[in-house]
Amino acid sequence: MNIRNPLMSGIAFVLLMTACSQNDPATATLETDAPASAGEVNVYSHRHYEADEKLFAQFEADTGIQVNVVKANADQLIERLKAEGENSPADLLITVDVGRLTRAMDDGLIQPFSSAGMLSAIPAHLKDPDLHWVALTKRARVIVYHKDKVEDLSTLPDYEQLADPAYQGRVITRSSTNIYNQSWIASMIAANGEEATEVWAKSLVGNFAREPEGNDRAQMRAVAAGVADFAVVNTYYLGLLVNGPAEDQQVASQLKIHFPNQSGRGTHVNVSGIGVTKSAKNQEHAEKLVEYLLSPAAQKVFAETNFEYPVLPGVASSELVESWGEFKADARSLNEVGKLGPDALKLADRAGWK
Repeated sequence: MNIRNPLMSGIAFVLLMTACSQNDPATATLETDAPASAGEVNVYSHRHYEADEKLFAQFEADTGIQVNVVKANADQLIERLKAEGENSPADLLITVDVGRLTRAMDDGLIQPFSSAGMLSAIPAHLKDPDLHWVALTKRARVIVYHKDKVEDLSTLPDYEQLADPAYQGRVITRSSTNIYNQSWIASMIAANGEEATEVWAKSLVGNFAREPEGNDRAQMRAVAAGVADFAVVNTYYLGLLVNGPAEDQQVASQLKIHFPNQSGRGTHVNVSGIGVTKSAKNQEHAEKLVEYLLSPAAQKVFAETNFEYPVLPGVASSELVESWGEFKADARSLNEVGKLGPDALKLADRAGWK
């Protein structure tokens, strides 16, 4: 698939030509006799996964609606939408983390869905109350630990306890400039208040085994290498390690997942999500694609291919994800968490979290 950076000159949308087999039970969905060409839908997407390409191709095959995709990081896509204004060809914005969905909403780049009915099966905390966006997948932000360095599993920490003196020099995570950590800190503010969260963040920084660097997979590789005992990461990255090259599988074999805060509010869960752009010229097709991506069959593809949690109740996670066990998730509205993102970043800066 030829995907180009949208900031380069002469950018063109790319037609996804390869449809998945109609006989693939993992992707079999709509049974229609659509014409060869029934219109198009233009997608700006931050996601870069096989599951998405597979689903877009199947949607094309089932409906005859051409899916054109431009991929780039979220900030680039948001800035492009702002620059293009009403002339933007984009019909849908797909990005990861509620912080970015909130930014797109606050910047007036996405509009409410035309029908609440199509989103009715999705839990309330996983969509904007005014229906500007809806979650496509979930990922829990968990504590991963080295299985050979934690003998007493009853002492595994909650988020708050990572700042205790007992964990000095034992914790790593990525930079506070990363949106995943901003939303995690925002969830701490929502739960414990800004003052208490700032005290916590300062102590947590004091417990870091090294200055923040790298992505979530880099944190897990560092734990496996003995740099630290604990790392805070998104669950699906462990799934990608388990199913990656041999060296990544070796890393994954040394790690275990701990779901924190099970006796309280639950583990922080964030999402990837989607919204119809304010400039959408193909809104009907756009909403049809959203409805398709929220169908049981499509949700199963997300779960099995990318090791994310489905947002549609009743759809099972992959066998690997199921093996990590059930857990209590923080059911706080992600809309509230997203609004606290800017405060979280300022707090992290005051705490010295680079």
